[in-house]
Amino acid sequence: MATETPRYSRVLLKLSGEALAGERGYGIDPDVVAEMAEQLKAIHDCGVEIGVVVGGGNIFRARTGSKRGGIERTTADYMGMMASVLNALALQDAMEKAGVQTRVLSAIEMQEVAEPYIRRRAVRHLEKGRIVVFAAGTGNPYFTTDTAAALRAAEIGAQAIVKATNVDGVYTADPKKDPNACLMPRLTYMDALRMGLKVMDATAISLSMENRIPLLVLDMRVPGNLMKAIYGAAVGSIIEADAEE
Repeated sequence: MATETPRYSRVLLKLSGEALAGERGYGIDPDVVAEMAEQLKAIHDCGVEIGVVVGGGNIFRARTGSKRGGIERTTADYMGMMASVLNALALQDAMEKAGVQTRVLSAIEMQEVAEPYIRRRAVRHLEKGRIVVFAAGTGNPYFTTDTAAALRAAEIGAQAIVKATNVDGVYTADPKKDPNACLMPRLTYMDALRMGLKVMDATAISLSMENRIPLLVLDMRVPGNLMKAIYGAAVGSIIEADAEE
């Protein structure tokens, strides 16, 4: 593989907050974050430019806060954005300990801890070989970090969005609940929308479809999966345009 060329030279990785919590399910597991940093470093060392959008569900979930805590939806969404900034800083710390220059760009300005999100600045950081972590979602309530990932991918000209999940691809149903669920190695954007699959929300899938950015869905916990996907191997599932589109 070392003599091959990566299929994608610039990618956007979507990490859920829960992915940073590991088996604990909440908070930040330093060992899990460090392992993720090593995987990102490996593909970075292959010359791939990397942007990361991270969620905040391991610290605060907006919908849960709204329903159970009586918190107004807009306020709860902003709290979720703040949680994503904490995760972004944790990932930045792990990346820099691994020896990779990393910048956190936040959609909500907080100059003491992160740079404000400016598209040209983000692209320049990528061109200089820095990993860019996008925090605080889109900066607006009522939009998920999935949508933020599709938006940032389009803005920076990413060639693919990699969605790291806790299953090995897209299934016809939840494989943890339905033993008859089948893995779908390849499907179109319209398939995902028509079937109502929960791999990403409809807004994110529609935005990806409009900009023809393929979505790679895989289990990042399996060593080597991310690297294989970047080199074009059949790992997990891919959501892309139909050949006739």
